[in-house]
Amino acid sequence: MDKFIEILIIALGALIVIAFIRGFKIVPQAKAYVVERLGAYKTTWSTGVHFVVPFIDKVANKISLKENVVDFPPQPVITKDNVTMQIDTVVFFRIVDPKMFTYGVEKPMMAIENLTATTLRNIIGDLELDATLTSRDVINSKITHVLDEATDPWGIKINRVELKNIMPPKEIQDSMEKQMKAERERREKILQAEGEKKSAILVAEGEKQSAILRAEAEKESAILRAAAVKEAKILEAEGEAEAIKKVQEATAKGIEMINEAKPSDGVIKLKALEAFEKAADGQATKIIVPSEIQGLAGLVTGIAETAKK
Repeated sequence: MDKFIEILIIALGALIVIAFIRGFKIVPQAKAYVVERLGAYKTTWSTGVHFVVPFIDKVANKISLKENVVDFPPQPVITKDNVTMQIDTVVFFRIVDPKMFTYGVEKPMMAIENLTATTLRNIIGDLELDATLTSRDVINSKITHVLDEATDPWGIKINRVELKNIMPPKEIQDSMEKQMKAERERREKILQAEGEKKSAILVAEGEKQSAILRAEAEKESAILRAAAVKEAKILEAEGEAEAIKKVQEATAKGIEMINEAKPSDGVIKLKALEAFEKAADGQATKIIVPSEIQGLAGLVTGIAETAKK
């Protein structure tokens, strides 16, 4: 009997030691443990070493404090213009209060999924198809705002919500593809027309510049020709003036030499007669003889007749 009691005491001691050792808990980084005592919330453990009182305390929930990403399946929604489409969403959230997350709502992920679906239907119901396809950012912001307010009592912080895919019905997709094809063809024709227009403008500008350059060249050529003619005339006039000047200088020099020689009246009259003889050989039909040399002319005529006899 004593041996049995001894074994029982050893077993109880070993059990107590094991329970004591197992009562030490290490909470890793980015984790939080919700601890209950006798079924009621006691505390929330953060990163570090903690001790659980055996058979009294227990870890009710182990929660990750990292940002979580949940991809919800497509939800059918109806737009304002009665087009039914499928939209799937991706929710990014983080648990900021482990206690409220543990006791605030039953099945939090299901609650977030249903809340996302109903909010999405409400927002899309106020938009037409075209606005739905082009307003992703607006829809994302509205859903994020609504979900963040709704999940605040659950200890959840909604960081953002993204629309992953928007899938209209097949006939709508076909119509949209045809519309996009027509729009691309229209833009292509517009770009082609603009290119042809710019090309024609450039050609016209080139021809205009060419005509201007030709006109300027012809103008410069005419100016150069006129300048050359003017220069030639100036040189010709200068030559004629120089010749006249030389003649006048020669005449003046001859007169000066005659004056220096002091010729007699007979010599002067004889020279005058020679000059009139030369004049008579020209084209003139009538010659007026000055009275001063008329007598001398008669004398010369008489001498000539005597010589003939």
